[in-house]
Amino acid sequence: MKDRYSLMKIKKDFMLRNVAGSNIVVPVGSLSKDFHGMITLNQTGAFLWKLLEQETDEEALVSAVLAGYEVDEAQAREAVGEFIEQLRQADCLA
Repeated sequence: MKDRYSLMKIKKDFMLRNVAGSNIVVPVGSLSKDFHGMITLNQTGAFLWKLLEQETDEEALVSAVLAGYEVDEAQAREAVGEFIEQLRQADCLA
């Protein structure tokens, strides 16, 4: 398990698109042969995804959530941690 200061970034083979008001992640390029389907993100997930398009760490994501949403630090850490774990399970992070 990586620590919260480890840098991470979305793999280049995933693209976030807004389709009919929904935030959808789809595989592109060679990854589309192995990853069948798509990922739907809520507003916060799309916010975090966009931040992860550039190399960042968990602490920066937590700070961004605290600045952008009315949540306390514990809620922000839990939400960011869960999101990162879901991205790792889906093999979206480089």
